[in-house]
Amino acid sequence: MRFGTLEFTPALDSPELLAPPTATALAAAPDGAAGDVLVAAIDPGLADTAAFCEHHEISLADGANCVVVQARRGERTWYAALLVRGSDRADVNGVVRRYLDARRLSFASMDDAVALTGMEYGGITPVGLPADWPLLLDEPVAAHERLIVGSGIRGSKLLVTGRFLAGLPNAEVLALALGAGV
Repeated sequence: MRFGTLEFTPALDSPELLAPPTATALAAAPDGAAGDVLVAAIDPGLADTAAFCEHHEISLADGANCVVVQARRGERTWYAALLVRGSDRADVNGVVRRYLDARRLSFASMDDAVALTGMEYGGITPVGLPADWPLLLDEPVAAHERLIVGSGIRGSKLLVTGRFLAGLPNAEVLALALGAGV
């Protein structure tokens, strides 16, 4: 399937284009849900959303960023992931902080995000995240027919449906975005 300038093929046929946690999650997906998940190899130097979208003629609204946040309340620290379109910004200090019932919320450090997910920074995807993490999807992401997300590595991207993302473990659909932004 062609999307932008990229040709996508079934992700399960190309495990070398997936981070190990992503490949494991897709292989274990119930009822063939992963059958519609597609993958395409990309230049790792173009993994960041804006550069990727411009180079491959894909709208920022057709891509979604997976962001790892660290939440704290008292002595407790935990992590969650957010998924918003590339054209939007998540209301991290408002909606997300309140939803997670955190006193403090910050973006996870690169080292923590990589170590905890088993994925490459700049390629982190909601597919294959740690089982105990909340996954918060912005409503437009969940409603999207087809959009681009990371694959767990910088050298490829996944093409998925919003319905597939909304069906991932611990996924919650919320109004997360502040609106257009980067």
